[in-house]
Amino acid sequence: MMTMGTSGRTCLAELRNLTSYVLDPLGFKARYGKLLPLLTTRVYEGLMNTLAQFYDPLYHCFSFPDFQLLPTLEEYAHLVGIPILDQVPFSGLESIPTSREIADLLHIDESLVKAHMTTKGGIQGLPSEFLITQATVYGKAMSEDSFEAMFVLLIYGLVLFPNIEKFVDVNAIRIFSVLNPVPTLLGDAYVFLHLRNAKGGGAIV
Repeated sequence: MMTMGTSGRTCLAELRNLTSYVLDPLGFKARYGKLLPLLTTRVYEGLMNTLAQFYDPLYHCFSFPDFQLLPTLEEYAHLVGIPILDQVPFSGLESIPTSREIADLLHIDESLVKAHMTTKGGIQGLPSEFLITQATVYGKAMSEDSFEAMFVLLIYGLVLFPNIEKFVDVNAIRIFSVLNPVPTLLGDAYVFLHLRNAKGGGAIV
């Protein structure tokens, strides 16, 4: 969970603008889950910080006076509207996709991917500016497959699994390629809470 700076809010505003190119919202939801509402969901940071203070790293749950609460895969799947696939979840050990594989995934020319693939913080990926520009082009052209692929990848890279500002890294690309994000989302939440407790608490950043 992250508190967005100015650039993060700018990216989110650009993603919201892209929703105008979604031709079939119900079909989009059936294919990709409840991703569109994530772009307009308001996060109450004070509430999240308060909840995080009740996390018990020993028992891996939130402990309250009369009960314990722990998020489950099924609950996360319901929240994002994405089913849990019967396959091994993302481990980070998967091979890095080639430019050809990424191009096929996004329904664009391989030369575009090769020209914009870069490395930041020691990890490969694509600048969000490039993906937003291309998504806008294909959205205006009503090229649904290309637009939706890039739009959904942007949501995965900037909202669900943000790592580097204005950058969609290969891990987000690999998770998007199999459309099975729920186990990784839950795992990220637990890792964040454990790290937060290890550092002695503090605000969610």
